[in-house]
Order: sequence, then C-alpha cells, then structure tokens
Amino acid sequence: MNDTATDTPAPPEPPATRRERLLTEVAALPALPGVYRFFDDHDQLLYVGKARALKKRVSSYFQKDHGGTRVGQMVARVARLETTVVRTEAEALLLENNLIKTQNPRFNILFRDDKSYPYLKISSHAYPRLAYYRGAVDRRHRYFGPYPGAWAVKEAIVLMQKAFRLRTCEDTVYAHRSRPCLLYQIRRCSAPCVGLISADDYASDVAHAERFLRGESDEVIALLQQRMMAYADALEYERAAEVRNQISALSRVLAQQAVDENSQSARERDVDVLAVKVQGGRACVNLAMVRGGRHLGDRAYFPSHVEEATAVAEPLDGGDDCAARVPEVQVIEAFVTQHYLGVAPPPSLVTSHRIDPALLAVLSEQTSVRITAQHQPREQRRIWLQMAVQGAELALTRLLAEEGSQRERTRALVDALDLGLTDLDTFRIECFDISHTAGEATMASCVVYENHGMRNSEYRRFRIEGITGGDDYAAMRQVLTRRYARVAQALADAGMPGSANPGGVRMPDLVLVDGGRGQVAMAREVFESLGLDTGLIAGVEKGEGRKVGLEELVFADGRDKLSLSHDSAALMLVAQIRDEAHRFAITGMRARRASVRTGGSQIEDIPGVGPKRRARLLQRFGGARGVAAASVDEIAGVEGISRELAEAIYRALR
Repeated sequence: MNDTATDTPAPPEPPATRRERLLTEVAALPALPGVYRFFDDHDQLLYVGKARALKKRVSSYFQKDHGGTRVGQMVARVARLETTVVRTEAEALLLENNLIKTQNPRFNILFRDDKSYPYLKISSHAYPRLAYYRGAVDRRHRYFGPYPGAWAVKEAIVLMQKAFRLRTCEDTVYAHRSRPCLLYQIRRCSAPCVGLISADDYASDVAHAERFLRGESDEVIALLQQRMMAYADALEYERAAEVRNQISALSRVLAQQAVDENSQSARERDVDVLAVKVQGGRACVNLAMVRGGRHLGDRAYFPSHVEEATAVAEPLDGGDDCAARVPEVQVIEAFVTQHYLGVAPPPSLVTSHRIDPALLAVLSEQTSVRITAQHQPREQRRIWLQMAVQGAELALTRLLAEEGSQRERTRALVDALDLGLTDLDTFRIECFDISHTAGEATMASCVVYENHGMRNSEYRRFRIEGITGGDDYAAMRQVLTRRYARVAQALADAGMPGSANPGGVRMPDLVLVDGGRGQVAMAREVFESLGLDTGLIAGVEKGEGRKVGLEELVFADGRDKLSLSHDSAALMLVAQIRDEAHRFAITGMRARRASVRTGGSQIEDIPGVGPKRRARLLQRFGGARGVAAASVDEIAGVEGISRELAEAIYRALR
C-alpha cells in the first residue's frame, strides 16, 4: 500500500494574531528615510509609500483606528510588509516612483508612461533644416520644446516655414536637387538647395527663427524692420517687400497664440500649467505647455486607481493627515512625481491646487532643476490656468460619457449572450482575425477588450508559417493553438492539489473569431483538443449581402445563430472589437509584406527594431536601400528611433 502525501494549505492567520505580528515588525523599523510596501494574503502588492521616517509613517497605519474608510479597508487586507531603507528622501521618491510604475499596486494612483514628447529640431548643417523629432537629444543640433503632441510640432513647422522659409527636406533629397521644389513656388522655402539664397541670408533667417522660438519675438521683429528699412534705403524694394511679408507672417503667428509679454527671463517664459479635475471616480490632469512665453497646446492624462487611492496616498512626512487630504491635491502630486522624474521639468509650474513645498524640494534635488509652483497666478498666467482648468473639465466629461457608453455596450452584450456575469469590469473578450494578400505574408491578430476598453498593451500578432498560402482555416487553427495551449496547461496545473496560479492565468469570457461556421468549427476542434470550454467561442459572420450592421453571431456549442438589430449596443461592441482585430492584422501583414518585398527583414533583425519601427524606416527612406544609404542623423530623425538605435542600425547595414 502506497501512501501519497499532499500539501495542505496553511490555515489563515487570525486577524488579532496578524495585527500583533505587524505591530511587532513596525516597532522594529528604524527612524530613517525609506520605502514601504503592503501585501495581501495572495502576495499581491496593495500599496507603495515613501517616508522620511519609516517607523513613524508606517506605525500611523496600524496604531490609528481608520474605521470603514478606504484606508481601513486596505489596512485590514495587509498580511505582510516590506521596507527598504535609503539615504535621502530624494532616493525614496525615486524608488517609490519606480515601484509604482513597475508593480501597479491597487491603492496607488498610477499615470501610465506615455511616449516621449516631440521636439522641433534645427539640424547642424551649412543650411539647417526644420524637422519633427522624438527621442534622445543630440547636442550637435538645436531642439525647441517639448511640445504636447506631434500636431503642435507640425503646426510650428508650418508657421516657421511661412515666416522664415527654412527648408524641411531630408539631407539626401537636398543634396540631389537640381531645381526648386513646390515649397519654393508657394513661398514656404527659400531654395538653398539650388543657391537662390546666400549662406549669410539663410543663416540670418535661422538665427531669427531660433530667437523667435526662444520667445524673443519683439527683438526679431525689430531686427527685421531694420533690415527692411536698409533694403528700402538701398532701393532694393523687392527684398524689402520680402522682409515686410516676414514681419506680417510673424505678426499673424503672435496674434494666434497667447503670449506672455511681461516675462523677461527664460525661466519665467518656460512654464507647465497643471489643472486637475476629479469626478465620478475618475480624474484628469490637463498639462498645458508654455515655452518661450508662447502657449503651445495641452494634453490630458487620466490616471488609474483614483477611487481606491485618493484616501490612502500620504503627503511627505510632516504634512496633513492623509484622510483629510483633498483628492485633487493627491492626484496632482502623483502626476508631478511620476511625470517629472521621467521628463525634464521646466523651472516654473502653475497649478490649480497647491503642491506640498517638501515634494517640490525633493523633486528639485532629484532632477537638478530648481522648481517653483504657483497656484494663484495673475495676468497672463491666470488666463492660461483658466484655459487648462476648462480643458480638464471638458476632457473628463468626455471620458465619463465614453466610458458610460462603453459600459452600456458591455452590459448589452453580456445580456444578449446570457452570460450571467455580475462584475462587468472583469468581462474579457479576445478576438482573432487572419490577414494576407493572395496567401502572401499571412498574419494573425489577437486583440483584447476588458474593463470596458481595448487593452492595446495585451494585443498580439502571430506570424503564420508552414501552411498552404490562403488557407484561413489552417491559419486559425495555428493561432488558436499557439494562444491557448499554454493557458490550458497553466489552468490544468493550477487545478492540481497543492498548486497555485501565481500568474493569475485565466481564459477570456468570450472568444470571437472573424468568420462563419467554418472558422467556428476549426476553433471548436482546437478547444476540444485542449480540453477547453467550447461555449466560449462565437464567430462574427457577415450577414445578407455582407452588409455592415447585419452581422450574426455563430456559436461553437450548437446554439442557434444570434441576430442583433443594426442599432443594438451589443452589435456595436462586437463590430468595434472585430474591426480593431482586422486593423491590427492588416497593419502587421502589410509590414511583413513590405519586409519580404524590399528586404526590410534585415532591418527587423536588428535588436530594438520591430515591425512598427521598420515600417517607419522603410516609409521614410523608400525601402531598405534608402535606409542603408541614410546617415545616423537622418535615421535618428524618424519617429521612435533614438540616437543609440540609429547608430546601431547604421552599423548593422554597413
């Protein structure tokens, strides 16, 4: 007779025993700066905080009675804590920020990392060019910004073209021109490529453009007026007229933008305006950028975990009690901390709510920029703040309306499919589509819908290989097998006695495939072979005449087809997800096809260059040969390509 031993999970620790143990651990903490972390019974990170004195800060959670507040709810779930002692508050701030961004604790306000901000670049060249740039800066060139988005940079380039007629063409194009291009004909370029402007005059225009971008608009206009009068005195009336047109163009630019004429120093002319609005469990921080005294535009940010975190996040030691803090202050301080540790801050902030001076001091120490904040500005800055506040309110209202609409769509689909779910926020859909061109470069896509929105970070593409070109059924079999074989194994392992599911692996609540009965039958075979529930599968079949709005849902478990009315919220959601899967598959297929036809696969083999960056490179330079012939500076000018990556690409293609 063989005895089989199985691991028996340990009984849960009584609350009183747990509290006593935690208090003992807290009593042993040092009165030094550091970072603390709270974990629950499942070893999930609940909260990350910083402290000037760890013992004082952490003990406040366990020695006070927080009742039924969110702080109390969080503390009741704490099973263990970890601390890290550091040398200074600045180090604690940096470590806390890194942990929040990488671990995503539930009770911390989290601002997702965005793409780096774009700049307007004036290249180092005998005849410098204006260019859009995003990435690491190179001291050989001059950069102006950052700008809130690509649209703002492109708008600035157009304005600079009108006023100073600087070239925007690539150096490879510039070097091979034999006659002026269309931009010269429409008076947007002075055609230095064919010598229609002297080097001195072009350099003067570049210098004026740089001074204008730095905010010295009055000085630039005064210099241009002097030049215009000099030409007129020399009877060079045509050249005087050209300078007059420049002055007119600059005047129109200044009239279009809100300009702070009272700020004299560069420090006062570079400002970030921050306005926060909290409503309905969501928050919006609207960031307006002012550079050189000119308002360049704004960008809205929407953090997550606002409702859970606003009653938990604490000020730096010595501040007010965390339970009494205004949510808007917590949100804006979280934004300032997370944003400016990754982006060079301007020396001056204008904010809708007062920021803790201790936070600014620590942030200044960490960034080596002396940062000041003003929350009751006057004159032009007051106007900027009012504009930013209005922008935050409008953006948050729009977000709440969109989320309300998406929630209604989610509910409608759950009801239409009779899924019986109670928590709509966890409802997850994965949708698959196949794309190819006459059997060439077959690509499959998987897009994810969860918590009432598309989850772009969880999208996946699959290269389909080893099948007959154009066999969509075989392609669907391959992608579903690759996607769910490991999930099925993980679920099987988690169901064994004494095992756990640490990664939180779960099947979606609905698997959509773009296709009718054939594709659904193939999906059913895959799920049956993996031991998965075939009731999760639904195919999106084109309706009569393949018209949009007449789609039907075909089920793998034998249920009858489901036809939804063309104005059904459930059908709108299905169509939205299906169209996104289609778009994601097509873009991947086109990039792969381009690599096959142009040799771009050699480019993608370079570490750090994926389909998106490869497609941008091929599009910018017209193919792999153009990329190979480009300089490091030209490659670095492509969106998403840093200087280091540009050098790696340049070396790999030589």
